[in-house]
Amino acid sequence: MGDRPPTYEAEPTALPAADPRELDGLAADTVLDGARYGTFTLRAASARGDSARYRGEHRRDALLTARFGAGEGALVLVAVATGARAADGAHLAAADACRWIGGAVGRSHARLAEDMRAGRRGELKSGLHRLTDRSFGRLRARATELGVPPEEYTASLRCLLLPADPACRTRVFFGVGAGGLFRLRDGGWQDLEPSLPDAPAGEPVVGYGSPPAETRDGDRLTMDLGVTTPPAPHIDAPVPPPAEPFRFRASVARPGDTLLLCSNGLADPLRGEAALADELAERWAGTEPPGLAAYLADTQLRVKGYADDRTACAVWEA
Repeated sequence: MGDRPPTYEAEPTALPAADPRELDGLAADTVLDGARYGTFTLRAASARGDSARYRGEHRRDALLTARFGAGEGALVLVAVATGARAADGAHLAAADACRWIGGAVGRSHARLAEDMRAGRRGELKSGLHRLTDRSFGRLRARATELGVPPEEYTASLRCLLLPADPACRTRVFFGVGAGGLFRLRDGGWQDLEPSLPDAPAGEPVVGYGSPPAETRDGDRLTMDLGVTTPPAPHIDAPVPPPAEPFRFRASVARPGDTLLLCSNGLADPLRGEAALADELAERWAGTEPPGLAAYLADTQLRVKGYADDRTACAVWEA
């Protein structure tokens, strides 16, 4: 896409440097996953950007797809994280962010799934906000252990919660930092990124602002969602919030929708290059989701001037 070909080659060239004592810290060039539960089909891919492939750098994006529970009570989590640019351990921080939020959601999955089925948005926002803050508290503690500034060992983190119950079409997005949340409906893209203006005084707004003590319907907010006592003392005590605002959005999916959660590597060209948005809309507007190989090819459509890692998680609604 664009007026001329991208600068770098389309395929990987150089591998990242490896330390024989820390081989578990290597990140694969590309990861691909998928699933089908209830009324939705999931496709997820994360790939090094053209620039990182050329320079032999690690993929700074991390991707986690996980199912907690079984049957119609199961809850699927998709987490996407991007490490800080130019930081040596960016890929490790992103992987830690995904792993720690995954553990927190997994320990609370039964209550989360129940709140989603009941439509208790206030409880969901409050609890997920606290779980996210705790995960970023662990990132700050890890930075201290490594002797690096907290701003170097951190990540943008964006997540989707998807219930396996076919009777529940609620989809919950939450996270901190840059990226994109889009919906393909009736052949066109909608940018669903929660806005962050100043909240009107005295009126909590879904997606930002301090959570109220209870919802308008009288539902009390569950602050920890049944999280067990964490073993490390640094997350028992109150932790300062991440540097960027917490984002939250809960919506009800319609049949035919395609929901797309992505890192900045895809969000930026989607917003900046109309030809890419049009091409993906045409490819994904069918009733059947693409297979894994076709989906990976779709997410790697290249655009001149955009060479960052790309992570894209798409949910097709039957």
